[in-house]
Amino acid sequence: MQAKKRYFILLSAGSCLALLFYFGGVQFRASRSHSRRAEHSGRNGLHQPSPDHFWPRFPDALRPFFPWDQLENEDSGVHVSPRQKRDANSSIYKGKKCRMESCFDFTLCKKNGFKVYVYPQQKGEKIAESYQNILAAIEGSRFYTSDPSQACLFVLSLDTLDRDQLSPQYVHNLRSKVQSLHLWNNGRNHLIFNLYSGTWPDYTEDVGFDIGQAMLAKASISTENFRPNFDVSIPLFSKDHPRTGGERGFLKFNTIPPLRKYMLVFKGKRYLTGIGSDTRNALYHVHNGEDVLLLTTCKHGKDWQKHKDSRCDRDNTEYEKYDYREMLHNATFCLVPRGRRLGSFRFLEALQAACVPVMLSNGWELPFSEVINWNQAAVIGDERLLLQIPSTIRSIHQDKILALRQQTQFLWEAYFSSVEKIVLTTLEIIQDRIFKHISRNSLIWNKHPGGLFVLPQYSSYLGDFPYYYANLGLKPPSKFTAVIHAVTPLVSQSQPVLKLLVAAAKSQYCAQIIVLWNCDKPLPAKHRWPATTVPVIVIEGESKVMSSRFLPYDNIITDAVLSLDEDTVLSTTEVDFAFTVWQSFPERIVGYPARSHFWDNSKERWGYTSKWTNDYSMVLTGAAIYHKYYHYLYSHYLPASLKNMVDQLANCEDILMNFLVSAVTKLPPIKVTQKKQYKETMMGQTSRASRWADPDHFAQRQSCMNTFASWFGYMPLIHSQMRLDPVLFKDQVSILRKKYRDIERL
Repeated sequence: MQAKKRYFILLSAGSCLALLFYFGGVQFRASRSHSRRAEHSGRNGLHQPSPDHFWPRFPDALRPFFPWDQLENEDSGVHVSPRQKRDANSSIYKGKKCRMESCFDFTLCKKNGFKVYVYPQQKGEKIAESYQNILAAIEGSRFYTSDPSQACLFVLSLDTLDRDQLSPQYVHNLRSKVQSLHLWNNGRNHLIFNLYSGTWPDYTEDVGFDIGQAMLAKASISTENFRPNFDVSIPLFSKDHPRTGGERGFLKFNTIPPLRKYMLVFKGKRYLTGIGSDTRNALYHVHNGEDVLLLTTCKHGKDWQKHKDSRCDRDNTEYEKYDYREMLHNATFCLVPRGRRLGSFRFLEALQAACVPVMLSNGWELPFSEVINWNQAAVIGDERLLLQIPSTIRSIHQDKILALRQQTQFLWEAYFSSVEKIVLTTLEIIQDRIFKHISRNSLIWNKHPGGLFVLPQYSSYLGDFPYYYANLGLKPPSKFTAVIHAVTPLVSQSQPVLKLLVAAAKSQYCAQIIVLWNCDKPLPAKHRWPATTVPVIVIEGESKVMSSRFLPYDNIITDAVLSLDEDTVLSTTEVDFAFTVWQSFPERIVGYPARSHFWDNSKERWGYTSKWTNDYSMVLTGAAIYHKYYHYLYSHYLPASLKNMVDQLANCEDILMNFLVSAVTKLPPIKVTQKKQYKETMMGQTSRASRWADPDHFAQRQSCMNTFASWFGYMPLIHSQMRLDPVLFKDQVSILRKKYRDIERL
């Protein structure tokens, strides 16, 4: 039997080899005959193109190519699954592969820069208050243009915020309305804002119309549908969110450990069924009733009693015991679980309250994740590991907790405290994508003062800004440029402006002096100016207006600027001391004449006072030192309406500069020692240039205060009771031991 098996195996193997050689030989002979024919044709100078002779044969033909934004259909002979057919109707699916390089026309931005056009509102179209706030923020920004031919980006006036079909804010027939816009161009270079999409029961992210190649600025967007470097994830905010300004954060004390009653809190709805119910239904496992309070209620919706479970009554009773605000302001960590959608109002509430957000929303692309490092301000949890949350946050070191809380305050005030900041952050992110060569880095976005106040068009080097000297290991500038604002003709060699010029020039820190000639009379001859050891440059002010004193002149070669009115009386010693103080506070205004603001309850408006009191909130730029970057910020960040007001009044430019610097730094200016006799020099009552002689001068400044506060949306000025004096100032020691001894003699 064994011999028969061996013979059978050998016979089978031999048969296979014979068949293999037979068929292989046929193909080999065929290939040789083809090659001989080709060789023969070549010798006779004939060319017979036959692709089949030179390319391998494939068993199946290649599938036809389809553009990324076109779905294959039955006519192409390619199978399309039912899911793909459903997704074909989804606007997000069609443009899912959109990126700036493929769906954005950069050429529109090269000529006029980054300008944003808002479509005019169509008759009969209702716009919700939240969307009106968004459009108002754009129209009030420096990016806005009313000319579509100059625009780089387009924003619809049609309300796209709420695309939940059950919502009263839902706009019907949006698809046809959008397609009828003559500038739509399949959504190219368009930005669509959206807070709510989808509806019960699945709450999909489809906005209900074909967005084409438009970008989405969307809340509750998932990482699956988020198109990196194209879409922008924005936070979910309520209709009561302030349009401008907004309240400051609630962190009052930097204590370690934080003096807060609760470790982890949450209070909100519990969904018994449907999407988003799994996590909230499990929160009771973590709640301990002591320092971990996770309270939920079933009592919401019309039919909640029909679906209530055995825990509902107990949960509702516990829920009513605690006040949400009290919990929020007395907790170190705040749980932010997903709701029906991925985003939640709890996110912004926790940020403002300095309560570190603990995220439990798997797959949520966090707001402005392209530029914000959320690991510095939040704890990113996993819904599947809910039971590990308490032990995880208890293991965080107290120093780290303080750093997290401080970062929540910075992010809240920099990017989230108002609709305007959310909109401007969105636009700045898009602008950085377009002009990558000057885009802001992660340090700028995640460190005070933030990306909205650090304009990359000024410089791409961080050392040119006054906020990063410590980060870069740099010393503050060692020289300043004195800029003297001259508004009266030069008729005598004894005028205060000439004495001031000489005193500033004698300072050991002075690099040059610029005289800004804002007088109607012609420039004086060179020999009329006194001889100094530093260069003196006289330039004519642009349009002879007040704001021209804060233009970013190329002639200013130093980072430090000593701003002087022509009638200021300062000694060289005072100049030297003020500059040495400024070197320790390069981001602030440092100077001599101080003023203050107050709230007038009787008139319900802000007031302005020049009285010598125990506090101040402004240092006037008639004798002050600051960084020259504020010239650029004043000229390019502030709206034309405020600057035009200043120019028309020929007043308030110093107040506006103080508003700007305090808004950026969140700090007061610094007043330095000064002779008691100082007051603004009262020039002749007949002098056109004397602002101080104008009887309406004080009333105008009162009005300016309120106009400026209205534009900023809040009062940025901060009171201070600190005055910096030289060491040994007024001390009972020998005058020879004092460095700035001349100050005491003034």
